[in-house]
Amino acid sequence: MRIGNCSGFYGDRLGAMREMLEGGELDVLTGDYLAELTMLILGRDQLKDPTLGYARTFVRQLEDCLGLALEKKVKIVANAGGLNPAGLADKVREVARGLGLDPQVAHVEGDDVRHLAFENALTANAYLGGFGIAAALTAGADVVVTGRVTDASLVVGPAVAHHGWTQESYDELAGAVVAGHVIECGTQATGGNFSGFLTLPDRQRPLGFPVAEVAADGSSVITKHAGTGGAVTLDTVTAQLVYEIQSTRYLGPDVTVHLDSVRLDQQSEDRVAISGVVGESPPERLKVCVNELGGWRNSLELVLTGLDVEAKAAWVKDQLAPRLTAAEVTWSDVRVPPVDADTEESASTLLRCTVKDPSPDPVGRAFTSAAVELALGSYPGFTMTAPPAAATPYGVYRAAYVDRADVTHTVVHADGRREVVGDPTSSTPAQEAPGARPSPYPARTDSLTRRLPLGTFVHARSGDKGGDANIGLWVAHDEADTPTYDARVQWLFKVMSPRGIGTLLPEAADLDVDVWLLPHLGAVNLVVHGLLGQGVAASTRFDPQAKGLGEWLRSRLVSIEESLV
Repeated sequence: MRIGNCSGFYGDRLGAMREMLEGGELDVLTGDYLAELTMLILGRDQLKDPTLGYARTFVRQLEDCLGLALEKKVKIVANAGGLNPAGLADKVREVARGLGLDPQVAHVEGDDVRHLAFENALTANAYLGGFGIAAALTAGADVVVTGRVTDASLVVGPAVAHHGWTQESYDELAGAVVAGHVIECGTQATGGNFSGFLTLPDRQRPLGFPVAEVAADGSSVITKHAGTGGAVTLDTVTAQLVYEIQSTRYLGPDVTVHLDSVRLDQQSEDRVAISGVVGESPPERLKVCVNELGGWRNSLELVLTGLDVEAKAAWVKDQLAPRLTAAEVTWSDVRVPPVDADTEESASTLLRCTVKDPSPDPVGRAFTSAAVELALGSYPGFTMTAPPAAATPYGVYRAAYVDRADVTHTVVHADGRREVVGDPTSSTPAQEAPGARPSPYPARTDSLTRRLPLGTFVHARSGDKGGDANIGLWVAHDEADTPTYDARVQWLFKVMSPRGIGTLLPEAADLDVDVWLLPHLGAVNLVVHGLLGQGVAASTRFDPQAKGLGEWLRSRLVSIEESLV
């Protein structure tokens, strides 16, 4: 069956649903609207209006496209329900009535577990699997909206319904999870955020959204509609495969996926086959995304221009320090601009101050006024990049785990009938995943080397998992012959040692780093624990979601053997 994606996050391209429905044949169109940060945003929405808590852009898309989807017999499956899937289902029915349509609308709920000792949490949602979605589709639903299911479940559910898999079809389920993981982030599978973007064709056009053709045995082909921008290649698919995966075992509510079993093959232009995926029973407990209100924050950026920027920074910091009463004050580093810069902007650098406190008072007017009052009495050229802003609340993300028996995975069918989805018949106890890089790594000794950027033939994709940063690295599928490619992979595995990462990423020098090897993909996955503090909403780091971390790592100079270049 052909399963497409039209959204990788809340705020993705609004016209993508119509593009996907008009661009080619589909059986199911999915949309992923949720992330850890999104749940916090939706939680804040509900504080203002309890009837909200869902992705409102999804409603706008259906207003435009519901009739077209029904006409083409394409099922719509989306996790846009967020914290209020029942409310979204009612809204979809209201929209349909306004359009003179009568679709069968079902929703999946039961993920909200704030009652399980999470009473003080703004949100606490267990990650549900795909069998609730499958039950809704099997009963005839045209539109299925869910709360916090895993992103891949949006593909697993339709595949289960279509192929008739059971909860014990582990290899098939694992294959569908991998296909779902590849297409869940939309155009990241077709060249978006791809470190090899210079090789992409049709970059002048919007990137096409991906399609997964999922077979009965769980294998799949990743493709896109003809005539759309971007490309589907071994590298673009690998980029998404290694995105935020952590170890070689990908733990989902329906199945545990052996990522080290995944094999890719470029069948033809814009068609990459995924096969060989092995699965086993899922973990015993369900993961929960918990967001708590952490306090209040504010920040300002000062512009330092020309000579003596370090002294200017030191002076203004000394002037502000006695006035800052926030519990946490963080200053950015100052980079000295180039000598004899030919524009004012290139002769300038930014000094950022971020403050956090349990109360809004120390980070509100007391903070901004202290800075503004220095405007005529501090370093020469004093200016800020933006006017002072009010304090804003921030959330703290953490992962928790609950017993499956405490979660009631429920489908509410179009006719109002409620169906409880049963738990898996078996589970895999928590255990250490295989594939951690051995130390020392058994590789040949270096020959004559050159100092070159790591990205000379290595791609990267990075992101966040709560307070941890995740970096996937893999050897590019360029024109190198097979022996050279294999030697490059062995070299990458050798270079990426847990103790050596601190040299390449000085910000991680004092942090724990896991290194996982994925030989079939020519890839290494790094997990840098604690780099992002308490998660994106609370982080004061320059890049709070670690989106650019992989590109920084690729720019770092390493010793590369002459024969590999």
